[in-house]
Amino acid sequence: MTKLFSPIQIKSISFKNRIVVSPMCQYSATDGFATDWHLVHLGSRAVGGAGLIIAEATAVTPEGRISPYDLGLWKDEHIDGLKRITQFIEQQGCVPGIQLAHAGRKSSMSAPWMGNKLVAPADGGWETVAPSAIPFSDDYSHPSELTVEGIARIVKGFKDAARRALAAGFKVIEIHGAHGYLVNEFLSPLTNQRNDEYGGSFENRLRFLMEVIAAIQTEWPADLPLFLRISATDWAEGGWTVEDSVKLATILKDKGIDVIDCSTGGVVSYAKMTPFSGYQVEFAAAVRKAGIVTGAVGIITTAAQAEEILQNEQADLIFMARELLRDPYFPLRAARDLDETAVSWPVQYERAKRKK
Repeated sequence: MTKLFSPIQIKSISFKNRIVVSPMCQYSATDGFATDWHLVHLGSRAVGGAGLIIAEATAVTPEGRISPYDLGLWKDEHIDGLKRITQFIEQQGCVPGIQLAHAGRKSSMSAPWMGNKLVAPADGGWETVAPSAIPFSDDYSHPSELTVEGIARIVKGFKDAARRALAAGFKVIEIHGAHGYLVNEFLSPLTNQRNDEYGGSFENRLRFLMEVIAAIQTEWPADLPLFLRISATDWAEGGWTVEDSVKLATILKDKGIDVIDCSTGGVVSYAKMTPFSGYQVEFAAAVRKAGIVTGAVGIITTAAQAEEILQNEQADLIFMARELLRDPYFPLRAARDLDETAVSWPVQYERAKRKK
């Protein structure tokens, strides 16, 4: 059997293959509620054969949304719509996961196709918060520096959202600690210039993340996987580095984090990076050497490329985004490309399983 289609066990959950549908914002929710779009979007990728589907960045507070159209889990009423989705995903033999997030200083923006512009409070937006009162760019809001009490409220938001995620039927939680959103803002010295217990030293800059993890663990069963997405480097001088990521992984592998999903960048507007096919794989490989399961992401587009990453032991899971937007059935096609005959297809689609 190919490595891409070999199962992997993480805590009590067995994943039928190593293909993960990466969280991808759809900007299609109303007041945080999932819609039919989310059911069809996520459900079609479950039909397509992925092993794990992680729903998009889901805000733990209303002010934690990137846009007014993001999914949310800040109230119990959100549960039922998500439960419908998780039930369908599981019926396809796929594991449902969700990414819990707070957008910090990068919140209150419009959807990309609406110009990705700042949404003022008068137009349905809100005041933004961050570790330090530093805007992402001139096109974003000027955030207020979080008070210790404000930090505690957001930590509680993650805790309560974890309880709701469990009630909604999710089997994996991923904490969004990447792409310049709030957790990432605390980690990076470029965005965290606090002088209290949440800023300054490496350990202090980790404090918010550690409190979020501990709060989630009070609600999330110990036998269910807990992932963390990080930006493994800021791609900017004086920022977070891959060495910091390895150090973080060494700490977190003993704190109940099972998988580190290794992305990069997003914390500052002036980052210097040149994306190319598989350009982030090296960071997953570096973090993996700390002795923790990792996921690789970033312009991974073919079955052969995904298989090579796994065979070279650069990562344990392959997170895919845009390619799965182009082709929801990529896993089934990849199995054919790799001559993986043991992969089961939905009975409704079996007539198409043969190449001829």
